[in-house]
Amino acid sequence: MDDASLHAQIDKLVTEEQELLRNAEGQGEDPTRHQRLQDLKVELDRAWDLLRQREAQEEFKLDPDDASPRDAGTVEGYKG
Repeated sequence: MDDASLHAQIDKLVTEEQELLRNAEGQGEDPTRHQRLQDLKVELDRAWDLLRQREAQEEFKLDPDDASPRDAGTVEGYKG
């Protein structure tokens, strides 16, 4: 996946997240919506991680296409 495709994917996920949050205003607890928001968070984290990997590859004059998506457990397990 190239940088432009990753940016488009991130934009799509953010738009969906914002729409879910907007539609949730004034609504009660919705487990399905909550789960989808959690899933979106993980998908976004993975997309940003892959984009950062690609940028690091480019910075060091390596092939950005050698970057690969990491599993959710790895990405979500990072220490901040």
